[in-house]
Amino acid sequence: MLKLVVLVSGGGTNLQAIMDRIADGTIPDTRIEAVISNNRNAYALERAGKQGIPAVCVSPKDYPDREAFNQALLAEIQSYGPDLIVLAGCLVVIPEIMVDAYPNKIINIHPALIPSFCGTGYYGLKVHEGVLARGVKVTGATVHFVDKGTDTGPIILQKAVAVKQEDTPETLQRRVMEEAEWKIMPEAIRLIAQGRVQVVDGRTVITE
Repeated sequence: MLKLVVLVSGGGTNLQAIMDRIADGTIPDTRIEAVISNNRNAYALERAGKQGIPAVCVSPKDYPDREAFNQALLAEIQSYGPDLIVLAGCLVVIPEIMVDAYPNKIINIHPALIPSFCGTGYYGLKVHEGVLARGVKVTGATVHFVDKGTDTGPIILQKAVAVKQEDTPETLQRRVMEEAEWKIMPEAIRLIAQGRVQVVDGRTVITE
């Protein structure tokens, strides 16, 4: 049984996609142990609660400094004994102590085809604003392992999405979620649950 802890900050649409695929058996032998958010108003916590999944807020506002918050977040995660940490729309910068504690055990979904439109400052609608501003014709989403850089970890899966002439950042964001994010995040977890994903010399290898 692959035990997950999912980190979220907002509405939790990627979380919902994961829960749906676990429920219908697409992702086998997997259970979400807890959903943790830095935002106590995140609708994702309500989504988790409706499914009977522990929903916890660990907010930086409740701690005197970032180091104390990082330690508290790590301790909360460790209390659930996860095999994999899933960043599903999580806007918290993952501290090095967490990467050290869970090497190649943290995955993230990024709303672009890495290495384009990634790094500090590129998240949420900012990605899609950048895509449209530069006249890019194809965008997409990427699932990758988290390392100590920003969007620099080994890539697991990517899926392309066409950019339409009439797109706004909002319509493009929605289509990238529907056509890419909600598909490749559950698929990456399925592959990991089946023991088919390894990191070899800094690159991801997926076995048949």
